[in-house]
Amino acid sequence: MTGTAGRRVNLLDFDRPGLEAWFAALGEKPFRAVQVMKWIHQQGVTDFGAMSNLSKALRQRLPEVAELRLPEVISEQISDDGTRKWMLRLPDGGAVETVFIPEAGRGTLCVSSQVGCPLECSFCATGRQGFNRNLGTGEILGQIFLAARLLGQFPCTPARRRITNVVFMGMGEPLLNFDNVVRAINVMLDENAYGLSRRRVTVSTAGVVPAMDRLKEASPVSLAVSLHAPDDRLRDQLVPLNRTYPLKELLAACKRFAGEESGSHEQITFEYVMLDGVNDSSAQAHALVRLLAGIPAKVNLIPWNPVAGVDYRRAKPQAVERFRAILQRAGLITITRKTRGDDIDAACGQLVGRVAARAARHRRERATG
Repeated sequence: MTGTAGRRVNLLDFDRPGLEAWFAALGEKPFRAVQVMKWIHQQGVTDFGAMSNLSKALRQRLPEVAELRLPEVISEQISDDGTRKWMLRLPDGGAVETVFIPEAGRGTLCVSSQVGCPLECSFCATGRQGFNRNLGTGEILGQIFLAARLLGQFPCTPARRRITNVVFMGMGEPLLNFDNVVRAINVMLDENAYGLSRRRVTVSTAGVVPAMDRLKEASPVSLAVSLHAPDDRLRDQLVPLNRTYPLKELLAACKRFAGEESGSHEQITFEYVMLDGVNDSSAQAHALVRLLAGIPAKVNLIPWNPVAGVDYRRAKPQAVERFRAILQRAGLITITRKTRGDDIDAACGQLVGRVAARAARHRRERATG
């Protein structure tokens, strides 16, 4: 039970059913899984010897067969608006970024699901970095664990809770890493771990249609769709995935996710980055209204955040306001998202703009230090 070639198992890679099965195979009662999950995710304890309600024999055995393998914090930046961004180094030398956004009454953690991103959206810094690999379940959960520890959330009580919401809006397309993302979500929702409401966990997708249907069945959390255009011609340019899953297929999947047939009407958030002279006209706003007809929708208008080497401009404030007014008059809940953390490249679309260079520099410093 020590994993491939004798390597110790990373307990962060398991949700509760997986951990119960692992303990059973170890010859232990499945309830050990709940005990260990509480120690890790609610108390922030990583030393097996300190898990006092485990038997002495188990506390001695666990370090031989298991570990808690966490990413390494390379750097922390704090924005003028209180947003915090951590660059995390993975065991294979890759790097991801995680962002915490504090607001009145809530704190949102933006986590990554891949190293890089394969989708190559034309306006996004992350997509320009290319794609390396999927994150494991433990590497996703490691982000929330480290953030909770760095924010002083452990031991977690209602008064100490800083992370109230988690959004998969960091690096990568989460639905292309389906199994690991769903296992991580299971732990986020588990009352023996972080205990978040499913409405407070949001998966953002550019529109991987088959996985959207799977997500509804496996883990019906909140869904956000990166839309950015009201027609296929423009969306093909901005979001190349649209060539595989065009708007007709994507919107049909959104209706299924929203529960149109069952009458449950789960609200879907549509994200729309505002690009000057590209997708911000009144005609395009009216086209978006028609496109979203019949879907319980909320639209987030996102001022584009500059990315080096990308030939776009942020839509003018008056264009954004005109666009928003058209959507609101049509009855669509529409919010212009406030840009957060752009002074530390932590805003939407900016993540990992310079991660590769910083990770390489950090490795050199470690080698010579």
